[in-house]
Amino acid sequence: MIKSNLKIISVVGARPNFMKIAPFIKEIERHNKIGNSKINHLLLHTGQHYDDRMSNTFFSDLNIPEADINLHIGSGTHAKQVGETMIAFEEVIVAENPDWVIVVGDVNATLACTVTAKKLQIKVCHIEAGLRSGDETMPEEINRLVTDRLSDLLLTPDIVAVNNLKKEGIQESKIKFVGNIMIDTLEKNRNRAERIKLNDVLESNLISEQLYTMPILSYQVVTIHRPSNVDSKEILESIVRFLLDEAAVKMPIIWPVHPRTKKQLERCQLWEEILKHKRVILLHPLRYHSMLRLNMGASIMLTDSGGLQEECTVIGTPCLTLRWNTERPITLVKNGGVGELVGNDVDVIRNSYEKILKVKGNPVRPELWDGKTAYRCLYEILSYNSNSNSNSNAL
Repeated sequence: MIKSNLKIISVVGARPNFMKIAPFIKEIERHNKIGNSKINHLLLHTGQHYDDRMSNTFFSDLNIPEADINLHIGSGTHAKQVGETMIAFEEVIVAENPDWVIVVGDVNATLACTVTAKKLQIKVCHIEAGLRSGDETMPEEINRLVTDRLSDLLLTPDIVAVNNLKKEGIQESKIKFVGNIMIDTLEKNRNRAERIKLNDVLESNLISEQLYTMPILSYQVVTIHRPSNVDSKEILESIVRFLLDEAAVKMPIIWPVHPRTKKQLERCQLWEEILKHKRVILLHPLRYHSMLRLNMGASIMLTDSGGLQEECTVIGTPCLTLRWNTERPITLVKNGGVGELVGNDVDVIRNSYEKILKVKGNPVRPELWDGKTAYRCLYEILSYNSNSNSNSNAL
């Protein structure tokens, strides 16, 4: 029998988590309306993203209820964020004594809350388990490895992730292939995003002093924020030179600027030049629907964002991934997707850029990227709790 009044704490810490937790919360609400058992659900926000444009607007856009608990951790080094989160989350666990802690993605909150919960012998479910870049210099890779090793239930987005976990010796009964939960959010919001006018996105988020005055018939989108691309002046300047001197000649660039990137551009004395460039439109960090609208209309995406790689795949936007590796290989052309790994070497970027511009992007839908992943996630949690993976009455 499924325990009545099951208590679940879901953890979010940064913007990538919000798109993944929204459909899961909706599925719990649906379950509580029609199910025989009830779930007592608490949403905990560690506060890793504390800027309103990076956090609060996503809650309202995706109809995520206000967090029941906010730890207000804020920014800091990885050790500081993880340590402070563990201390604060331990108090929550002791007070609430949940049956499950649900973590998503690979941010510091995911690692910190997993370790804390397991030390207190609380079951952990990792949604988006099994992703691997093979690059342990990435903090996110460490978070993935530790979280997956400790979690009781590993819900994977694709078959590649399933195989990664099996190769690492993870007990197969813990691994459940459920699909990509972020695509649930995309499918639910696609129609709303389509109705947004491009000029409304630009004018309401503009950083540049003047809007590009010519009609925008085609455009490219740029987003970069990872330390490997923005912390080195030499690398950042080489990417910027390619964008301004070569890519912008082809078509206007629309660039939502991450706060970290803006800070580094200013430090490298590149910000003012970009700001004044007539074929580059700089925007503040965008709300979910606005960014989705940009992606849906773009001729090409240049990004180091994992989530945007996945969105480009389903939308069909050709994508240059500004990284040397990816934990989402299913998004790459060689695996049937729309993306190419180009790293941050401008010669490689230039070569792939010219090739991909000639390719018409076609939407690709990997297995179980169907908008129903949240249902399968909750089913597996309830089935685990009832000790019956075949219990068709779990939901």
